[in-house]
Amino acid sequence: MAKGLAKGLIIAAPASGSGKTTLTLGLLVALRERGLAVGAVKSGPDYIDPAFHRAATGRPSVNLDSWAMGPDLLDGLAARAGDGADLLVCEALMGLFDGVAGIGATGTGSTAEIAARTGWPVLLVVNAKGQSQSAAALVKGFATYRDDVTIGGVVLNNVGSPRHTALAGTAIEALGIPLLGALPRAPALTLPERHLGLVQADETEGLGERLAALGRFVGEHVDLDRVAALARPSRAGTGTDAPALPPLGQRVAIARDAAFTFAYPHLMEGWRAAGAELLTFSPLADEPPPADADAVYLPGGYPELHAGRLAANHRFHAGLRAAAERVPVFGECGGYMVMGETLEDADGVTHAMAGLLGVRTSFAKRKLHLGYRRAELLADGPLGPAGTVLMGHEFHYASTLGRGDDAPLLKATAADGGALGDLGGRRGLALGSFVHLIARG
Repeated sequence: MAKGLAKGLIIAAPASGSGKTTLTLGLLVALRERGLAVGAVKSGPDYIDPAFHRAATGRPSVNLDSWAMGPDLLDGLAARAGDGADLLVCEALMGLFDGVAGIGATGTGSTAEIAARTGWPVLLVVNAKGQSQSAAALVKGFATYRDDVTIGGVVLNNVGSPRHTALAGTAIEALGIPLLGALPRAPALTLPERHLGLVQADETEGLGERLAALGRFVGEHVDLDRVAALARPSRAGTGTDAPALPPLGQRVAIARDAAFTFAYPHLMEGWRAAGAELLTFSPLADEPPPADADAVYLPGGYPELHAGRLAANHRFHAGLRAAAERVPVFGECGGYMVMGETLEDADGVTHAMAGLLGVRTSFAKRKLHLGYRRAELLADGPLGPAGTVLMGHEFHYASTLGRGDDAPLLKATAADGGALGDLGGRRGLALGSFVHLIARG
C-alpha cells in the first residue's frame, strides 16, 4: 500500500477509564487475525500504550500530539505509520475533546483535533454501567459538539445483559449512529497498572495470552466488518520526513532496560532516518555506555523501583562519568534523576546516583507533576543553540530536594503560558531535566 493511503479510525471515549485500551488492543489483534495489516498510533503524550500496540500488531506505533507537534510533523508521522498498512487505528487520550487551555504547535492537544485534521471517524466507547437510554443523550452531545468531528459508531462497555444492550443500543441507533458492539463486564481481562499507568508491555506477565484473550473477546462482541468499513483515508498531507528533534550525535548510546523505557518511538525513528546509529546498553546489568558512542541518552522510566541495584552498579557509574568527560550525556526525568547525586525511594532509603549533576530527588513524599511544557534552551548544546524552543511534558511523582549549583538547562512555561522558571541542570557535557521532549517548537 502506498505511503499515507491507509484508512484510519479513532477509538475514543467520553472520559478515561471507559475501555479505550481494551477495545483498541482487542480490535488490533482480532483484525490482524483476519489477515489485515493493522497499524496503530496514540494521540497525546504516552509512552506505555504504543508498546502494547506494537505487541498487538507487530509494527511500530508512534504518538501524534496536536499540542507539541507542528502540522508537517504530525502529518508526516501519520503518513509513515500508515505506510504498508490496510488499516490504522488511533487510540485517544482521556476524553475525546479533552486538551489544555493554552495553544501549542497545532492546538490544545485533544484527540478531536487529530480527528478534525485527518478526517478519521471516531468509534466512541461508552461505559454503560449505571445507565441505559441516557447513553444516547451523551452520544448525541459528542456527535454534535464539533462539526468537523464525525462519530461513526458506538461500542458499549460494561453492559450487564442483552436487555441492557437493547435499551441503550436502540436509543443510540435512533440518532442515526450505529451500535457496532457491546462488551460485557469482564474484570478478568483488565491489564495490571502502576502509578504512571499500565504496567509496561515487556513487564506484563503472559502478554501474548492476554492479547489473544482480548482479541477473542472483542471479536465475539463487536462487528469487525462494520468497524473496518468505518475507516477513511487521511485528508491531511503526507507532511515532512524531518526528525522531530535532531539526533544527539552520529552514534547515540541509549539506556534501555526495565528502569529506562520511556523513549518516544517517533524520536528514535527520526534519528535513524536522519542517519544516526542507535546503540543500547543496560544500566541494570551494570553495563557502561559503549565506548565508541559520541552521545549518551538516559530516557525516563522507573529508576525508583530499581534504585538499590542502580546505586550498586559501579561499572555503569564509572562508564557514565567517563563518557561525560568526552561526549554529551543527556537525561530526561528518570534519566535526569540517575545523573544526580541521590535518589530517595518510597521507603525513605537514600541511594547514591552517578553524580554528574547536583540534583537530589525523593519519592518518600509523592507529588504529582503533570503537564505540557514549552521550554527554551539557556545555552548551546546537543539539543540546539541557546534560544531553541522545545516542546515536551512532565509526568512524575518525584520531589526535588535540591538542585545543587548547576546552571539551569531550560526556562519553561506551562501550556497556559504560566511561567515555571528555570528547569533542569547542566554541568560540563552533562545535561538533563524532568521534561520529556517531544519536538522542536
